[in-house]
Amino acid sequence: MARTESTMLALGTTVPDFTLPDVVNGKTVALSALKSSKALLIFFICPHCPFVVHVEKELSALGNEYTAQGVAVVAICSNDVVQFPQDGPEGMREQATRLGFRFPYLHDDSQAVAHAFKAACTPDIFLFDGTQKLVYRGQLDGSRPGNDVPVTGTDLRTALDAVLAGKPVAEDQRASLGCNIKWK
Repeated sequence: MARTESTMLALGTTVPDFTLPDVVNGKTVALSALKSSKALLIFFICPHCPFVVHVEKELSALGNEYTAQGVAVVAICSNDVVQFPQDGPEGMREQATRLGFRFPYLHDDSQAVAHAFKAACTPDIFLFDGTQKLVYRGQLDGSRPGNDVPVTGTDLRTALDAVLAGKPVAEDQRASLGCNIKWK
């Protein structure tokens, strides 16, 4: 499996605007509807990537847990569905249902949103504070398929907890590692 690191978008970057369809309920979701006074968490994921499959239960649990704490959470799939039909709306809907997502799962068919975020891999994770500035981009934790490190979400949880406590997020962050986004 190919390994691609996230591009590590510059801290302090303002969240790029977007409007995308939610594959679960068919509604359109705009960034303006996701704004939270606390934080905004965005996962770039897809159904087929082995790196995502390895951590998808923790991504779901973490997303659902922090949604309940007032964090706006959204997952986005930007892969080319011609090359990877399983990453289309039907596969995404199945993944969201199976994992019990309580947050929107958006389809970025044009890939414009992935380009705006400079997303490079799945999973690629972005955390914005209440002022919509990027405070964390990087790995969920140190677990990767086959490395025997338990999936805990510790890196992202530490960043989320700092934001919720009104404290700064450590700037020493490790890049996410996963499959490259499947560009058209």
